[in-house]
Amino acid sequence: MTMVEYRNEPFTDFSQEANRKAMQQSLERIGEQLGRTYPLTINGEKITTEKLGTSINPGNTDQVVGLMAQADSTLADQAIASADAAFQQWQYVSPDERAGYLFKASAIMRRRKFDYAAWLVYEAGKNWAEADADVAEAIDFLEFYGREMIRLSGPQPLTPLPGEDNRLTYIPLGVGVVIPPWNFPLAIMAGMTCAAIVSGNTVVLKPASTAPVIAAKFVELMEEVGLPAGVLNFVPGSGGEIGDFIVDHPRTRFVSFTGSRDVGLRINERIAKPAKGQIWIKRLIAEMGGKDGIVVDQSANLDEAATAIVQSAFGFQGQKCSAGSRAIVHQAVYDEVLELVIAKTKQLTVGPADENFAIGPVIDANAYGKIREYLEVGKTEGRLVAGGDIAEGNGYYIQPTVFADVEPTSRVMLEEIFGPVLAICKANDFKQAIDIFNNTEYGLTGAVFSHSREHLEYARQRMHCGNLYFNRKCTGALVGVHPFGGFNMSGTDSKAGGRDYLLLFTQAKLVSEKW
Repeated sequence: MTMVEYRNEPFTDFSQEANRKAMQQSLERIGEQLGRTYPLTINGEKITTEKLGTSINPGNTDQVVGLMAQADSTLADQAIASADAAFQQWQYVSPDERAGYLFKASAIMRRRKFDYAAWLVYEAGKNWAEADADVAEAIDFLEFYGREMIRLSGPQPLTPLPGEDNRLTYIPLGVGVVIPPWNFPLAIMAGMTCAAIVSGNTVVLKPASTAPVIAAKFVELMEEVGLPAGVLNFVPGSGGEIGDFIVDHPRTRFVSFTGSRDVGLRINERIAKPAKGQIWIKRLIAEMGGKDGIVVDQSANLDEAATAIVQSAFGFQGQKCSAGSRAIVHQAVYDEVLELVIAKTKQLTVGPADENFAIGPVIDANAYGKIREYLEVGKTEGRLVAGGDIAEGNGYYIQPTVFADVEPTSRVMLEEIFGPVLAICKANDFKQAIDIFNNTEYGLTGAVFSHSREHLEYARQRMHCGNLYFNRKCTGALVGVHPFGGFNMSGTDSKAGGRDYLLLFTQAKLVSEKW
């Protein structure tokens, strides 16, 4: 197989008239497809159920994006049995051939980039740039993991021993349960799923209940490229109905999860106890969120720092695990940075994602209610300087909100809100700023704005997060460039999009032959 060197998929420039027109056309075309019903897929068979879930446009709650068949435990059991049966053949398919399916899917997704982005606009409430970045990241995962599997399938370095032929190979684990998040319902879902598949495992995919249609579209894509039946089984359903069942099942070999801290810890607890008939220790690959922050010292470019703070806090309405929901600013430049942040925040407009407003809706009624509660908490813990209320529209719209003068131990500085809410705290000196940053149970992303090499090196050693950025925003990790994963309650530091990631879906086997 001849491959070009991996490169990240370019983002679309929507200032170009041709790109704007193409996006509008896709929004119109996909808009005509809204409201359809989607089945389960088990062993290649399409299964409809009486019970249906409803995916709505969070920016227009009267608009149904799609109706989704819902699996019960009987159907979930069938999906695991199908994946288990398919694994008996799929594990022996050559890595080159498995990677080929990913490359084919990537090529098709690239040709249909605007259509996939349109689905994300309607179902997840992403503006055009955020939706485009989601699709680009999905393409990157397909391209990167395909190449990674081919690399891992090659000869591995071992110390030679005269008279023996020793070979180390990475073999798959078995049936994996993939539970992706709703905030990157194409990119992270595709990355988690295809990492498992290209490594030789088979998958039972339980999509996020608030964004299942884009996952159904991805399943259709993998069928289109000819992925064998049973390798990818699609079982939407409620966590209460099938979540524990598929996690606990004795034929489940691993669980790949991205989502909330509480659900991740629950999964970790459940898989630690072997089920009857289980002959392995189950593996968990988890990314569970963050309470990320940006530190600004007195030597920084303050305008660049404020821009990054606003972008990190409010990109996709703050609904990123990497969102910079805290800013920790040296007292010498605090007032100036705060004024810049306020001004830049007030420039952001709120409205429907399909009309490409800077700030769209949050995902659903539960998130809407939770964030509104935190708005009230913030008003008691800090000084409200921007936003602080809901915004107009027939959807879950919330104003981008900034609380200043908060204490390091306040709830809005410690708890993950997952919405457009930024807390700003003053630090007496740089060391205290780093201590404040580290004072959280999470450890996913962080950033430092400074022109002091001493401060940057201090932060390099002492800021405890999996992805640390200097003089740039703390969101926007690129596959292959910024392997992504965090410490503490942010998960298992799985480093998605990195050269270690596929090892989590494999086990190393050594075969030694004496001559």
